[in-house]
Amino acid sequence: MKRDSFGSRLGVLAAAAGSAIGLGNIWKFPYITGENGGAAFILIYLICIIIIGLPIMLSEFVVGRRGQLNAVGSFKKLAPGKPWWIAGFVGVLSSFIILTYYAVIAGWIFTYIIRAVTGQLIQVAPDNLATYFSDLISSPFEPIVLQFIVLSITAFIVIAGIKDGVEKYSKILMPILLVILIILAIRSVTLEGANKGLEFLFSPDFSSLTAAGILEALGHAFFSLSLGMGIIITYGSYINKNENLPTMALQVTIADTFIALMAGVVIFPAVFAYDFAADSGPSLIFITLPAVFKEMPLGGFFESLFFILIGIAALTSTISILEVVVAYVTEEFEISRKKATVLLTLIIFIISIANSLSFGVLSEFKIFGKTIFDLFDFIASNVLLATGGILISLFIGYVLGVDKALDEITNGGKIKFRYGKAYEIVVKYLAPISIAIILLNATGLLAVFL
Repeated sequence: MKRDSFGSRLGVLAAAAGSAIGLGNIWKFPYITGENGGAAFILIYLICIIIIGLPIMLSEFVVGRRGQLNAVGSFKKLAPGKPWWIAGFVGVLSSFIILTYYAVIAGWIFTYIIRAVTGQLIQVAPDNLATYFSDLISSPFEPIVLQFIVLSITAFIVIAGIKDGVEKYSKILMPILLVILIILAIRSVTLEGANKGLEFLFSPDFSSLTAAGILEALGHAFFSLSLGMGIIITYGSYINKNENLPTMALQVTIADTFIALMAGVVIFPAVFAYDFAADSGPSLIFITLPAVFKEMPLGGFFESLFFILIGIAALTSTISILEVVVAYVTEEFEISRKKATVLLTLIIFIISIANSLSFGVLSEFKIFGKTIFDLFDFIASNVLLATGGILISLFIGYVLGVDKALDEITNGGKIKFRYGKAYEIVVKYLAPISIAIILLNATGLLAVFL
């Protein structure tokens, strides 16, 4: 059976950028920027994106397009009879686990969309927003219904295939996301006192940057691009052999970074304009920002737009994450796309219920001192993604070989790529060491060695 593929360069860019642009950009990036002093953190983050993130993304595109199969199948094809398929399986497993708790957060966001659009959210007093959010996430019903809806929409799009599903809807959702982001950014920077937020974002103060902040910048630069999850490998397998992979990787990286910075432009000028805390952590969008919107003229309208924006970002990510797992199951076990998607979505939803209830009735149930949600997040984000990134670097550097990788990157010598030597240094030495540091830091082992 002929494999589906992307129909256009714009489709590839929209889908790949959509996979990278998610809650990591619009939720996590602003709050960790706030926690680590603003502009100095952003500068380190950008350096890490260029030096580590971009070459690894290019490497994943190489594995996918050269293998022309799912994340596991591509490694099997490129290194037959060797256990390097484990690198692909780590990515598939990461995506599966991540979707079981990512759907929970997406469910919260879609609940907030409904409450914002209906005017309920803007009516909540700022002092009550923390309790309001806590009551929502501990509820055994509403967030679970919404995460089922999110997963159902995701499954509907994935069942339609790459060209008629993933590509078609990415080309619709991404422009909407960009337009909403621009509208919100304009509103934010035109508020009285917004300049303080812009200074926080773009005037570096290195005295506020710690070693922990530098490590967090390195880690987020890797994870924000959806690396180590099998997504870029899977999407790479659907890319035409004539496409310019370096340009594609650069465009996706620029889009991802631009959206993250724009999210900061939306959030921090507004936060500073109304004298709220910039370092309020994960609660920034669910507690701090609703309080900000309440103070803002036409706050209910802009609040609705903001949560719709985050909802779109979450959905473009859930689509790409589910596609990784579906592509693996359909090709490795010869199951139809529809059957595989429905079955996997149901399994993921059942597990996501346990993740959701870990904020409520299962909050006292701990494994190794962590709730179910926190354990899944720790395994995927702190262990599997970094492990996958290290294995991909080593595979390109020492198994497939940099020469073959460069052959794929240059389309057999048809396009110029001037950074071959730098690319070799990164994938052979710099990336594995850097990602290993991320892994050791995330698991707490770095402190042991130091």
